[in-house]
Amino acid sequence: MSTRRRATNALRMSRARMADIQFKNLSFEVQTGYRGTKKKILKDLNGVFKAAELTAIMGPSGAGKSTLLNILTGFQQGQLTGTVEYVSSEGKQNCNKYKKQSCYIQQTDNLYGLFTVQESMMMVTYLKIGNNATKIFRQILIDNILETLQLAKVKDTKVDRLSGGQMKRLSIALELIDNPPIMFLDEPTTGLDSMASHQCVSALQTLAKSGRTVICTIHQPSAALYHMFDHIYLVVDGQCMYAGPPDNTVSYFAQQGFQCPHYHNPADYMLEVANREYGDYNNQLIAAAKEYCQREETPLKMRIMREASFYDEKTREMMDPPSEMTKFKILLYRYSLIACRDWSITHIKLMLHFLVAILLGLLFEHSGDDGSKTISNVSFLLVCGMYFLYTNLMPAVLRFPLELAILKKERFNNWYQLRTYYTATLVMNAPLHILSSVIYSTITYVLTRQPQEWFRYLMFLLITTLTAFTSESVGLGLGTLFDPINGTFFGAITACGMLVLAGFLVFFNHMPQILYYISFMNYFRFTFDGLVQAVYGFQREPIQCPSDIDYCHLRVPSLILEELRMTKSIFWIDAVVLFAWFVVIRLACYISLKRRLSKV
Repeated sequence: MSTRRRATNALRMSRARMADIQFKNLSFEVQTGYRGTKKKILKDLNGVFKAAELTAIMGPSGAGKSTLLNILTGFQQGQLTGTVEYVSSEGKQNCNKYKKQSCYIQQTDNLYGLFTVQESMMMVTYLKIGNNATKIFRQILIDNILETLQLAKVKDTKVDRLSGGQMKRLSIALELIDNPPIMFLDEPTTGLDSMASHQCVSALQTLAKSGRTVICTIHQPSAALYHMFDHIYLVVDGQCMYAGPPDNTVSYFAQQGFQCPHYHNPADYMLEVANREYGDYNNQLIAAAKEYCQREETPLKMRIMREASFYDEKTREMMDPPSEMTKFKILLYRYSLIACRDWSITHIKLMLHFLVAILLGLLFEHSGDDGSKTISNVSFLLVCGMYFLYTNLMPAVLRFPLELAILKKERFNNWYQLRTYYTATLVMNAPLHILSSVIYSTITYVLTRQPQEWFRYLMFLLITTLTAFTSESVGLGLGTLFDPINGTFFGAITACGMLVLAGFLVFFNHMPQILYYISFMNYFRFTFDGLVQAVYGFQREPIQCPSDIDYCHLRVPSLILEELRMTKSIFWIDAVVLFAWFVVIRLACYISLKRRLSKV
């Protein structure tokens, strides 16, 4: 079979993977407030959503339609009763198996705007399809998907320049790469004009006809859109009021005593009835729906034409998922491209490090080799440590909150595992931190005339780099625990607290004993101590005193260490403690992020 034929067949629906979704006596309740009363959102729902059909879950605001969709996808968990079953031609199947193969496209299109449509699609093919697939196979598959969703003309357009409808269809296209048998969409037409909405629903209709089970929530479609669906499931107050084809809506409600006016949108009329605009008859209609709207559960194998599987053995091998190592490399490549294209991440940051280094270098000029400027030089070391603490901690507080929606979507749809993403971001940021430290440390070290010895410069650089890594980890941890506003506030308070307990603004021998012991939990103490040891430790010779000054009290390095109560400190212990803090905080941050993702 040719590569083009295999790629075309990979977009079709394999008979063995088609599945109906059946749910019986489905109820869901949530607790209102802390130890508050429980509110029932869904109440004994029954229904069947069939393969090869486009199903719309409708209902007024707050009726429970999004909750139903989230439960069917597994996106929302809680106090749930009832059963959800996946039924294929071979009978009932494992729910977890199909949940892993399904995809959930949320109402908001969470996409990276710096990539073109082609780049986005190609990267996702490497995240979803194994190394057995050739580049030609991937490209043909991409072209087929874009052609199906009418996106071929914008293939080379950046995502942030797409229209709302195009972005929605791109979100669908990205999930089609691994050919999911079941697709869930939350309000796919929200924010789109009539033309874009029609194109979006038409694309979903095409995907459903190929054998997929396509289920979406929709609030109030136009008459034209309403009749494009194969099955309507109306939810009102957590119960089913109507389930059936859109063409039967008018006749069904007429049987219940509600006559839809001529030239009136049936979808609008149905929601008007549900909103009690013609009187409160909801209980009557819900009771009637339990008898009339029970759907015939035709076995799936009787609805499928007898034909050979679309996939040959070679195609199956090509569509196998890649290893996590492959996904790690692709994520690393993706974040490298983002770093290169986003000026705020790399270019501006490096430029500011350069400018601030020159500013501080000129401000503390000659403080390193002038015995009369020892206090100024120690202040310079404190400023250096604080600069790396603050500039790495505060931006990191916002990183996960800004990416959380994208991360949750991609992880839930099985693009990669959380640990793969987490490791890729860590590895990607490492060169940037090291380069920033080299630029800043080199310029300030030279301009302030610190000891011209390589080993001291390298120790200075090591401490600033470790501080950057550790501070970023603290910021990421705050970002996983708090929202951006509170995270920023706690980050600033944390930085101030660490500065006060560093041992310079208040000497250790002047601190209350309890705060002295608490200071050992402050990693910035070891940053400051490490910088002081790098510059003044290791038996450094006395510093020269200017000829125009008679006496320089702190020109002897050992005296400086004694004044700061750092005579017993060891540089390498400072470095090891900073590295240990980095590892511990990173692990804690990973656990916190994983917990937050499970709750969102």
